[in-house]
Amino acid sequence: MKHSALTIQWLGHASLLVTTPAGTTLLVDPWLEGNPKYPGTRLPGKIDAILVTHGHSDHTGSVVDVAGKHKCPVVAIYELAAMFEKQKVANVAGMNIGGSVTRGDVTVTMVEARHSSSYEFDGKLRYAGEPAGFVLEIENAPTVYLAGDTAVFSDMKLIAEMYRPEVVALPIGDFYTMGPKQAAVAAGMLVAKTILPIHWGTFPALTGTPEKLKEELGLRGTSSEVVAWQPGDVWTAS
Repeated sequence: MKHSALTIQWLGHASLLVTTPAGTTLLVDPWLEGNPKYPGTRLPGKIDAILVTHGHSDHTGSVVDVAGKHKCPVVAIYELAAMFEKQKVANVAGMNIGGSVTRGDVTVTMVEARHSSSYEFDGKLRYAGEPAGFVLEIENAPTVYLAGDTAVFSDMKLIAEMYRPEVVALPIGDFYTMGPKQAAVAAGMLVAKTILPIHWGTFPALTGTPEKLKEELGLRGTSSEVVAWQPGDVWTAS
């Protein structure tokens, strides 16, 4: 089913549902059951791929369940993909930073992030490879950069130079990721038109807000638009 425009729905915390103009659906970091900010959105019947940035449970909590129900591939860094395979996920693409894979009208490129990554399996917390972000180059739509859980890092300039993302999903909550001050610096390096703030408001420790990000951008003279959305809201490319 074709759509008129790219849409991105925030499913709470860091979970996103991306739908391209050609109808390709990508579910990012699904944490549905147990997520206090999950809006109860019913997932579409067709999911073309699940993209996973790293192994922490607030990004992987629903991967095995959704992949089993929807028979869709899971794209993750090699070590984390191997963990999913051990949990009987049938279709896993274990790639690495710098690599790309195509799903429908989207070229998905894995890029670096600054964070940590572990995955609980068989009652033990295990190494789950490096954390990552994803760049989505979409036919007839803006390029999207999903930063994942990260601090600001100078190679965001390189991501901007190579891919020129117009839309960026940035974590802003602070404590576990960058907060509004660092996110404003990141936005300046990325020169993106639109910022979709994620990973905020879920827990008391995540104190960053879109309003604080707007303030920090103003102090730096950065003109990126900050989307002040709530879980369940859908952003549509203009």
